[in-house]
Amino acid sequence: MKIENPTPIKWQFARRAEQLQSSVIREILKITMRPDIISFAGGLPSPETFPVEHMKAAFDTVLSRQGKVALQYGPSDGYAPLREWIADSLSIPGVTITPDQVLMVSGSQQALDLLGKVLIEDHSKVLVETPSYLGALQAFSVYHPEFVSIPTDDFGLLPEEVAKIADGARLLYALPNFQNPTGRTMSVERRLALVETCARLGLPLIEDDPYGALSYRGEPLPKMLTMNPSGVIYLGSFSKVLTPGIRLGYVVGPVPLIRKLEQAKQAADLHTSQLTQMVVYEAIKDGFLAQHIPSIRTLYANQCQVMLDALTEFFPAGVTWNKPEGGMFIWVTLPEHIDGMQLLEEAIAQNVAFVPGAPFYANEPQKNTLRLSFVTVPPEKIREGVSKLAKLIAAKM
Repeated sequence: MKIENPTPIKWQFARRAEQLQSSVIREILKITMRPDIISFAGGLPSPETFPVEHMKAAFDTVLSRQGKVALQYGPSDGYAPLREWIADSLSIPGVTITPDQVLMVSGSQQALDLLGKVLIEDHSKVLVETPSYLGALQAFSVYHPEFVSIPTDDFGLLPEEVAKIADGARLLYALPNFQNPTGRTMSVERRLALVETCARLGLPLIEDDPYGALSYRGEPLPKMLTMNPSGVIYLGSFSKVLTPGIRLGYVVGPVPLIRKLEQAKQAADLHTSQLTQMVVYEAIKDGFLAQHIPSIRTLYANQCQVMLDALTEFFPAGVTWNKPEGGMFIWVTLPEHIDGMQLLEEAIAQNVAFVPGAPFYANEPQKNTLRLSFVTVPPEKIREGVSKLAKLIAAKM
């Protein structure tokens, strides 16, 4: 029976809920669903890279051979064979990563939330790059940190600046490979200097690495995890090398931290999908990624070059951009008087979308910046979209 005339509830949200905000990127993506939009906005991998038939075969194999196991609840830390595969893939001569250092998560975004939950206190300092990944800022902000921005240049954060601002910090968050949003890559020398600095300070270092396999030259840089396994927390994902729809990532770190993250995960979702983990293991266990990833690198390198050529041809003087060595993004800096958010409104009217740079800054947003993603747009549409943006920018010069 339906209750008649109930008293309207006056919702009283928790303080952390009041601070929640929609992702700027996700809101822009709603607009880009229109078929007439040329979208440089989403950080989405190209559907052309999704191994549909291979994944279908993996699902069939798992369900036909181990269906009752795959469809059951699973352990909170994850499917053991997949954790072993990850540990082996991260181990190098002299540094052995063990499966008990690996926790499977529902996309590496969940790992960020869990890390915030177990490491961040109200008003504690969290060090981030300038700019930084918006999803991390959102995940951490729920736990009310004080974000402290690390000075950067065209090659990423400056390790020598960390000690000046690290007093009392709970963690440092960095994306060393083809960073989102800037596409920057941290050199080996800077990685070593950063790891040494954090080790000296006793500062946990989060190495978020969703794009590391997407080097256009196929030459991955060394992971900071292997430089100091006791002090670096490594985040990996299958979203960019297999498919994001499976929502499968992993976090690797010291065992005491992993066990605490596991407890936090039990309170969140009990465990990551057993079926998904078993299917991914079936798909990759015989070396499939070594065959598959080079084709992704080639496609993205070609798409990137098309955009770089178009930027050189169409964009007016006074606009600068980087030349990424991998990944999915190009970072554009406009003259200081041009606001990226206002430019977006005009661009959408011309059926072009991008992500303004300001939301990626934890402090003092640089409004004359924008992020362009090139991997999902055909070459002829890249040129058309860049040409339209160029005309809008030129009109403001």
